[in-house]
Order: sequence, then structure tokens, then C-alpha cells
Amino acid sequence: MTLTFDHDVPNVVEAGQRERTPALALRRVSKRHGAGASAVVALDGVSLTVERGEFVCLVGASGCGKTTLLSLVAGLDQPTSGELEVNGRTALMFQEPALLPWRSAAQNVELALKLRGVPRRERHDRAVELLRLVHLADFVDKAPHELSGGMRQRVALARALAQEADILLMDEPFGALDAITRDVLHDEIERIAHEQQLTVLFVTHNVREASRLGDRIVLLSSRPGRVVEEFAVDVQRPRRIESPQVSAIAATVTTRLREEVRRHAH
Repeated sequence: MTLTFDHDVPNVVEAGQRERTPALALRRVSKRHGAGASAVVALDGVSLTVERGEFVCLVGASGCGKTTLLSLVAGLDQPTSGELEVNGRTALMFQEPALLPWRSAAQNVELALKLRGVPRRERHDRAVELLRLVHLADFVDKAPHELSGGMRQRVALARALAQEADILLMDEPFGALDAITRDVLHDEIERIAHEQQLTVLFVTHNVREASRLGDRIVLLSSRPGRVVEEFAVDVQRPRRIESPQVSAIAATVTTRLREEVRRHAH
């Protein structure tokens, strides 16, 4: 679907189901919160195309509009102006797993299946299958408080996958985890994205994480968010976060990010 926005009035046009259409495309998208002198411009004229099956990481200083951009793609908010094209179902995964504490791991995943209209008799088996996909087959009946932080994020990932999304939107999903757990989950999301042929738009403050995971890194300016530069990550998979190639790309992106932060500090 293509949404064109101008002066807060949407015009909805069905996109053709062409094989070569991108997973998503933003064309001069802006987002303003509020009105008048107190208005805050979160995004300003952002143009970005993400191809099907691509893993794109968004980096930038706090408050640069990364989360706002995900919310627009997910349909939780609308651009003030510009054109937004999303070709496929989206699922949004947050930094916090936000599991229902009175439901088991499987029941949390089943809730997403219920909302999709999956028949009751099929939900449990499908939930178990998804938990097995994220290596939690032995924790199906465990409550969230019985799981580690990394395990809870795996349940949240299984719940996102239960939505049968084509495009997975991830908002700093591993930011609160320790380094080793985060590294393990990097392997998992890379494997699942490849196996499920997912398109991933991944927000992170961690430049090394972006270099480890992304096919491409998109750097946003400080508020208002604009696309400043894009970096292709031409490193063979599987990757290690400590590898010299990943470190070299991370150093390049970090240098550019520091320049951008300094520029807006004056």
C-alpha cells in the first residue's frame, strides 16, 4: 500500500503487486508533533528504500527520529507529509519484551495467533513450533518470571514471528542484554531472517551491532532526523562482532556519527 501525505490529509493508493517492488519506501517523509511555535519536527524529508530480504540498520543520536520512523512504517502513526509505501505485513518488536506475566511462554505467543484469527485448535502447536525456532522448546510452559532476559526476548521474537510478517521492525531489541546473550541473539536473528526470508529494519545505538547485523547502515542526523549517509556492509556472513572487518566498518560509521553529533552541538 502507498500512502501519500500532504498537510495532514492522506490519499491512499493501492500499490501494484509487482515482484520488483521494494519491501518499503519512504519518499520525502516528514513528521511533525504539535503545531505552531511549540511544534517539534522529528523527521524531515526522509527518503529511504529497503529491498525485499534486506537487513537495514538505523543508527543516530538519541532523539533523531529512529523510533518515530519505525512507528510510521508499522502504521502506528502517520507522516505529516511525504509518501510511504509498505509492501507486506509488518511486525514490531520493542526493546522490552512486554510479556503478559500470567501467561506462559506458549500462551504469550498464542495471543498473537489469536489476534490473527488462527483457529484455537491450531494455536498451541504453532506456538510450540515458533518457540522451537528460537530454541525455547524446553520452556514452552514457563512463566516470564522463570525465564532469563535473553529468553524473554526470544519469546517476544517468536510472538513477532507469529504475525507472519514480511517486514520485521526491531527497536533496540537487544539493548538491555549482556554482551554474550546479545551476541547469541545476533546469531539467532540472522539465521531466522535468512530462513524466513524476512526484510528487517533494525534500530540500534550500537554501531558495532549494526555493522555485525546489517547489509546496510543508514545514519540519521540529530533532530530533525534526516538521512545523512548510508554505508554498505560488504562482509561475508556469518560474521563475528569482534572481527577486524566488522570493527573497521564500525569505526568508520562511529567517526561519521561523532561528526554529526558535534555539528548539532554548536
